[in-house]
Amino acid sequence: MYKNILIPTDGSKLSSKAVKTALGLAKSLGAKATVFYATPEYPSPVYSEGAVFTSYVTRAEYNRTQAEAAQKVLAGIEKLALAAGVTLTTEHAASNSPFESILKVATRRKCDLIVMASHGRSGVAALLLGSETQKVLTHSKVPVLVVR
Repeated sequence: MYKNILIPTDGSKLSSKAVKTALGLAKSLGAKATVFYATPEYPSPVYSEGAVFTSYVTRAEYNRTQAEAAQKVLAGIEKLALAAGVTLTTEHAASNSPFESILKVATRRKCDLIVMASHGRSGVAALLLGSETQKVLTHSKVPVLVVR
């Protein structure tokens, strides 16, 4: 049925539940899995009334710390996949639009199912914070399984 499951994660507790669900599904189907972790891009300087506000962290230092954070999350998932006997590929990208990156990875890796968490925000919280899961559901051409 499904041969390659994409598992986007943000490293949260809820996301971990989706990871475990997806790995269990992959094991039962004999599918492989691809785990994707997105980090925010380096913040651009802000210009205002003759002043420039920039980060005190260099781009290289920022990228290094983000890559380390991603590796920490992905390494934990690799251990879970190994224990479950699931073949796993990991990916990390810097993106200010995670849902677009998720869809690009799904296409590039030829994933036929996306399994991800939803925080279940509604009302004003959903409007202000947005929902990467909702955006993936809206734009995905492959099935999406949402774990809550």
